Amino acid sequence: MAYLGTPTATAQVIKKYGFSFQKKFGQNFLIDANILEKIIASAEITKEDCVIEIGPGIGTMTQYLAENAREVVAVEIDKNLIPILEETLKEYENVSILNEDILKVDLNRLVKEKNDGRPIKVVANLPYYITTPIIMGLFESHVPLSSITIMVQKEVADRMQVGPGTKDYGALSLAVQYYAKPEIMLNVAPACFMPRPNVGSAVIRLTRFEEPPAKTQDERKMFSIIRAAFNQRRKTLANALTNGLAYTNEEGKVIHVSRKEVCEALEKMGLSQTIRGEALSLEQFARLSDLL
Repeated sequence: MAYLGTPTATAQVIKKYGFSFQKKFGQNFLIDANILEKIIASAEITKEDCVIEIGPGIGTMTQYLAENAREVVAVEIDKNLIPILEETLKEYENVSILNEDILKVDLNRLVKEKNDGRPIKVVANLPYYITTPIIMGLFESHVPLSSITIMVQKEVADRMQVGPGTKDYGALSLAVQYYAKPEIMLNVAPACFMPRPNVGSAVIRLTRFEEPPAKTQDERKMFSIIRAAFNQRRKTLANALTNGLAYTNEEGKVIHVSRKEVCEALEKMGLSQTIRGEALSLEQFARLSDLL
């Protein structure tokens, strides 16, 4: 089987099928075998693993996954790529191809069918515009997974792993760090892709926690507070929450908080009333959520 992870092999497949890159799907195919091997190593894929690959493209990384995993489910949204994948992956009996939008797939059912409900691994080279919805969708739907290893825009990878007080710290940092341990495994230059993107990329591994590092009574409420705090990050936390927080509780009732309530909660936590959201750690947001 000829590997696809070279500029020549990729160009031949594209020419053979008359494939056109779709801007709306953010398609950039990897053309560097060295990087592909490093991604497989970073994801720690073994013969025990069932892997879901999001956005296989022409099957470049899928070939490597199929050789290292027990089973691979490749989920591809672009129907024009399905005949190409059926051709490039025909020698692999452990690969199934789904022509679906990953955001609409019932992943819990898929994991039950393919892996008896045991945790799977997710590997993806994600279009940058949809990175956050996909990652948050995987975590929030509580799909049994042990890790997500993804190629994303370098600055998004940085944002996922920084702590309080840095300019990149925000709602994404807190959400990722609530569910998983983020580690940047390698940086990837634009020259490793076809077509070449305008920005640098990074491979980041998110290893799922069995228990979140911060305890809160209401996860949804805490994330509503976090989003409100960073939607207006130049404002003090008291102002941002008074103006921007509208939390819908389980009975469907919209809850607002007053400035007085926020200030009292901050005082109980020993924090200044002029503090901004970017100064609070995950544990402090969890405590604030429980106090409000």
